[in-house]
Parts: sequence; C-alpha cells; structure tokens
Amino acid sequence: MTSAAVNPTDTASPGIIETDIPARLDRLPWSRFHTLVVAALGITWILDGLEVTLAGTVSGALKASPVLQFSNADIGLAGSAYLAGAVLGALFFGWLTDRIGRKKLFFITLAVYLVATAATAFSWNLWSFLLFRFLTGAGIGGEYSAINSTIQELVPARVRGWTDLVINGSFWIGAALGAVGSIVLLDPAFLAPDHGWRLAFLVGSLLALVIFFMRMWIPESPRWLMTHGRLEEAEAIVAGIEARVRAEGHVIDDKPLPKVRLVARRSTSFAEVAHTILHLHRSRSAVGLALMSAQAFFYNAIFFTYALVLTDFYAIPADKVGWYILPFALGNVLGPVLLGRLFDTIGRRPMVAFTYFMSGILLAGSGYLFAAGYLTATTQTIAWMVIFFFASAAASSAYLTVSETFPLELRALAIALFYAVGTGVGGVVGPTLFGWLIDTGSRWSLFGGYILGAALMIIAAGVMLRWGIAAERKSLEEVSRPLSFVD
Repeated sequence: MTSAAVNPTDTASPGIIETDIPARLDRLPWSRFHTLVVAALGITWILDGLEVTLAGTVSGALKASPVLQFSNADIGLAGSAYLAGAVLGALFFGWLTDRIGRKKLFFITLAVYLVATAATAFSWNLWSFLLFRFLTGAGIGGEYSAINSTIQELVPARVRGWTDLVINGSFWIGAALGAVGSIVLLDPAFLAPDHGWRLAFLVGSLLALVIFFMRMWIPESPRWLMTHGRLEEAEAIVAGIEARVRAEGHVIDDKPLPKVRLVARRSTSFAEVAHTILHLHRSRSAVGLALMSAQAFFYNAIFFTYALVLTDFYAIPADKVGWYILPFALGNVLGPVLLGRLFDTIGRRPMVAFTYFMSGILLAGSGYLFAAGYLTATTQTIAWMVIFFFASAAASSAYLTVSETFPLELRALAIALFYAVGTGVGGVVGPTLFGWLIDTGSRWSLFGGYILGAALMIIAAGVMLRWGIAAERKSLEEVSRPLSFVD
C-alpha cells in the first residue's frame, strides 16, 4: 500500500517517498494497542506527578531536617532548580528526539531521571539538593517532548485531543499516590524526620525501573521513520499494528487512502526551525507561548508552594498535608477525563479558551476569599479542587496545541522550545516569587501573586480565541503540512 523512490537496501538514503502511512494510522479503530500506549506513556506522567508531589509535601520535613534546615525561600529555590533543569533538559532532549527518534529518548531520559532522583535522597546540603533536583528536572523535561510527540503520531486523529489530555492528566494520579505516600513516610511515628523524605525520593527512583519494561514494546513512530527515509521499517510497524487490531476482531476498511509525498531527510537545520517558528507559523507560535507561559506560572507557582500555604497560614502539620492533596489531585484527574471529549467535538479553540478563562476567574475569586480570611483549610482545598478541574484540562491542552500545530520534522523540538520558554518565563519565576510572598506572612501579598496568575490565564484565553487553530479530528499532516512535503 506504499511506494517509495528510495533504495530499499539503504533506509537512510535521501529521495522522495510516497506513502499512506499517516492515513492508515488515523483510520485504525481504538484497540488494545492504543490502550497499552496510553498506559505505557501515562505511567511516566504518573511518575512525574509522584515526584513533584513528594517534593511539595516534603517541604515541611526539609525545613525540619537537622541536616538541611531549609527556609521557605530555599524550598522555592529548589522548585525553581527543578524547573530550570526541566527547561534545559527539554531543549537538549527535544532536539535529540527529532534527530535520533522517539523510542531511544524514552530510555535515555528515564535513566537520567532515575539516577538523579536516587541521588536526591542522599543530599547533604542546599547546593547538593539543588543540583540533584536540577538533574531530575532535566530527565522529566526530556520526557515531555518524546512522549507528547509519540502520542500525536500514534493515536487516530478523531480521538487525539481526548487521549492527549488524559495522558497528560494522569500526572495527578501520581500526585495522589505521592500524597498518600507522604502521609506514611513523613509520619514521625513511622520514620525519623530526616529519613522519611529521603526514602520518598528513593521510592520514586525504584518505580522508574518498572517503566523501562513497560516501554519495551512501544514501537518507534512510523511518521518519524518515514520522514527519515526508513520507509520499510515504518511499513513493517504499521502492518504489525494492523495485524494486531484485526486479531482482536476489528474490521479495517481496505479502501484506497490518500498518500503524502515527502523528501526524506536526516535532520532539520536550526535555520529552518527558526524560519518555521518565527516566520512561517508566527501566529501559532504566539498562541503556544501564551498558553505555555500562563499555565506554567499558574501551576508551578501554586503547586510547588501549596504545602507552605497549608502549614504557614492554616497551621496544618507537615505530616498531614497529604490528606489535603488527595481531593486536589482528584479534581485534576477528572478535568481532562470529563472535558477531554469536548476538545474533539466542540473543538480546540472554544474549549482551550474556556478552560483557561474559567481557571483565571476562579483563582481570582478564591484568592480574594483567602486574603480576606473567609476560607478554612478544608474550603481552601475545595476551592483548589474546583479551580484545577478546569486548569488541568487547560494545561494539558497547551501541550496538545503545540504538539499538533507544528510540522512533523520539528514536532519534538517545538514542544521542547515552547515548554522551555513558557516554563522559563512563567514556571521558574513562580515558585521563587510565591516562596518569597509566603515568607512575608501577608495574605494580601500572596493574593497579588494569585491575581497575576489569573490575569495570565485570561490573556491566554483571548490569544487562543483570536489565533488558535481548529485541529480537531484532522490528520497531523492536514493541520500542519510537513516541511519535506512535495506536490
């Protein structure tokens, strides 16, 4: 069903290829294969959620540690170090993902995460802790590009939005597990205060070993292979997926499908990447930057310091913070699951704008109630649960928007660039700023930070309404024509 102008014995040779592989992937019915992809990729986000939640919930233990004795500002700095690592890791590994493939990066980035997280457990002072958190972030940052690009390129177009949101939203399953784990590990009756937080990080590294085995069967992206002239490998993978789907009892229509013609390439130059992002698709770039920056500030500023708010303003003991995170995590999981289908039916532009707008308005309202002293620890948690029901879908949709609206040849790097710039602008500053605001002890000072986060989300909603792309139920090649496309 495919034809190629490349030498079949030289899978990397340049030339024009003609193939219907994208259309064959998009016509597939949902099958066990797709479910396994969701599970294998989603577990990484679960791990990330576990990692970040543990880092947040152990903040009280880090302050009480006789070895580290962190201040609130130190906690915020550690959050910023993690995010800075994620920014640089995303850039480097995103570039590498487009050059050597999605699958290889799965294992490289996971190894970086595993080693760095284990090392965090043995931190002896502030600077060692910051270094290991930086390296842990680098591993997770690299995962963002490889995984989001793989989701886009393997999942049928008609359910791409819902699938992407659910996988990214699975972060919060890990957050719930991290919250439960912290209840046990930070209980002084169970472990000494300086041992519990160390064991928490060791558990994260051990769980990463499980992911190595789950990823063994995930194939390389056929779309990536075809653009690199490796058509026979791409064909074999797609044929294998089709055989598995048929073996499950599904019927695949054998009618002729539209083909794409591409010029095979080994890599894409930085000049071409810059031209595509800054000139060819500059309006899409504005949307991606606005969405990524707003959600990064909104999420990281609040999530990296929520434990400090509970302990400093509501006098919740550090070992009890996990109980308040469970409903918060539940709201974050339910948002993408329940709203995700609407991104494929109502459409990307209205749903992305709606979730961003609702997140901003609700944060502003709850921030005022907090500053005025009308909330308790319980009602504050309920407010966060409602806010992040919408914010979780909004944040996931930012990755969806960037990953599906840029050409195949630079998809992973585009995800990395916008994640890096957005996180650098909004995420790295957020935890440090909020840590400082909490240290003032003033509720109204913290309210100012909440208003800033709310304003960024509302502005991003307007940008999406003005320049957003209606990508729902369209093939990736239709949404953004490959750079190597030929008529």
